[in-house]
Amino acid sequence: MNAGFDELRAIGLFASLTDQQLSELLAGSSVVGMRPGLELFREGEHADFWWVLIDGAVDLIRHVGSEENVVARMDVPGRWAGGFRAWDDQGVYLATGRVATTGRILRVPAEVLRGRIAAWFPLGGHLIEGLSRTARSIEATVRQRQSLVALGTLAAGLAHELNNPAAAAGRAAGELDDACHALLAAVSRLAEHQVSAQQFGALDRLRQEVTGAAAAPEGLALADLEDDLTDWLTRHGVGREWTIAPSLAAAGVDTDWCERAALILDGPTLEPGLEWAASALTAVSLVAEVKESTQRISALVAAVKSYTQMDRVSMQRVDVTDGLESTLVMLGQMLGAGITVVRDYATGVPPVDAHAAELNQVWTNLIGNAVEAMEGKGTLRLSTRASEHGVVVEVADTGCGMPPHVAARAFEPFFTTKDPAKNTGLGLDIAHRIITERHRGVIDIDSRPGRTVLRVQIPLQAPAP
Repeated sequence: MNAGFDELRAIGLFASLTDQQLSELLAGSSVVGMRPGLELFREGEHADFWWVLIDGAVDLIRHVGSEENVVARMDVPGRWAGGFRAWDDQGVYLATGRVATTGRILRVPAEVLRGRIAAWFPLGGHLIEGLSRTARSIEATVRQRQSLVALGTLAAGLAHELNNPAAAAGRAAGELDDACHALLAAVSRLAEHQVSAQQFGALDRLRQEVTGAAAAPEGLALADLEDDLTDWLTRHGVGREWTIAPSLAAAGVDTDWCERAALILDGPTLEPGLEWAASALTAVSLVAEVKESTQRISALVAAVKSYTQMDRVSMQRVDVTDGLESTLVMLGQMLGAGITVVRDYATGVPPVDAHAAELNQVWTNLIGNAVEAMEGKGTLRLSTRASEHGVVVEVADTGCGMPPHVAARAFEPFFTTKDPAKNTGLGLDIAHRIITERHRGVIDIDSRPGRTVLRVQIPLQAPAP
C-alpha cells in the first residue's frame, strides 16, 4: 500500500521540506497499512522508528498495573509518535500505538531521521538532542525528589501515629514484667505462711469483684483514695504500702474492700495476700493496655494497606468512606489539637466502581488543602451521600475561603497562590483530572469566607474504556 508523493506533500508536517528533501526522507522509509488491533509499537521499547500518520487513527495506550488506558489518539494526518532514538540513544516509546481504524502510516527508521536532521538542520539536531537529554534528566530528578518528599511526609506521619501505641505497649510490657515478678513473689510468701486453699479461693473471688480501672476515680479523687488506702495499710501493719496502695487505687479498690480481705486473711498472710491481689489487678490492666496498643498498631497498618491499595486491582468496588478514613489516618500528623473532624456519613451509600488508590490521592489533596486553609484551627467536615446516579463526597473547612478569581482558576494546571518554598500548590488540577477524566465524575468548589466546600460526584458504574 503506497502513498503518493503529492499526498505526503499535502501534509502540513512536510510543508517546509523541498521536493528533494522529502524524496530523501521517503527513500529510506516505508508505508505501513493499518488494520484495527494491530500494534505498531510498544511502550518502553526502543523508539527505533518515527511514525507519521497518513490516514486512519491510532490509539496511544499507557499501562497502569494490569490495566490499559488510552491517553491520546493520532487521528489527524501529520500526527506523529516515536523516533526518539534519532537524538537520544536511550529514547523509548512513551506509549503503545494500537491501530483504531483502517489507514496508513509512514514508518521512518530513527537512523534515517537522524541523518536527514544532521544534514538539513544540524543546529536544530543539536538543540533537540540537548533538550531531550536535559528534559529526561530533569524529569528523573524531579520525580525522584517528589517521590522522596511524598514518601517522607507519609513516613513521618505514620511514624508519629505508630510511636504512641508502640511506646505505650513497650512501657506496659516493662511494667507487666515487674507485676509478674511481684505476683510470683507474693505467691511464694503466701505458701511460706501456709495459706489455705479456702483462703486463697476466697481472696481470688474478692479480686474478681473488682471492675478495674474503669471504676477508678481520676485526678484529686484518685490521690485521696490512694492516701486512704495507704493509711489503712499502715494501721494494719502492712509493709510495702507505697507499691500496694497505688495499684489498688488504680483498680478502684477502696478501704471497705480491704476490710473484707482482712477477714479472709490472718495476720502474716495479709501483706502477701494484698500484694498478690494488687499485682494481679495490675497485670490484668497492663495486658489490656498492651492489647489495645497492638490493636491500634494493627489498625494503622490496615489503614496504610487500604490507602495504598496494596495487593488489589486498580479498578474495584470502592466504599468511599473507607478511603476517607484511611486518608485521615495517613494525614493524622496534620490534624492537630485545633482541628475538629466532623464525620457526616449518610447510611446506605453504595460502593462505586473506581480506581481506589487514585481516589485516595484526591482525598489526600482535598483534605490536606482544607487543613492548611484553616492554619491549625477550625472544623473539617467530611460528608457522603447517595445521589441519583452515584455518590457525592464533600470536604468542607472553616478557613478563610477562596476569592472568586482563585476559585475560578483552582483546577488549572500549575496554578497556585502558595509560597513555592512552603508548598507545591493546591494540587486540585490532579484531583480534577482523576475525577473527570479517569472516573467521568464532577468536582466543583463552593467557597465563601468561613466555609469552603469541595464537592465530588462519582458515578456508580465504571466509565467505558
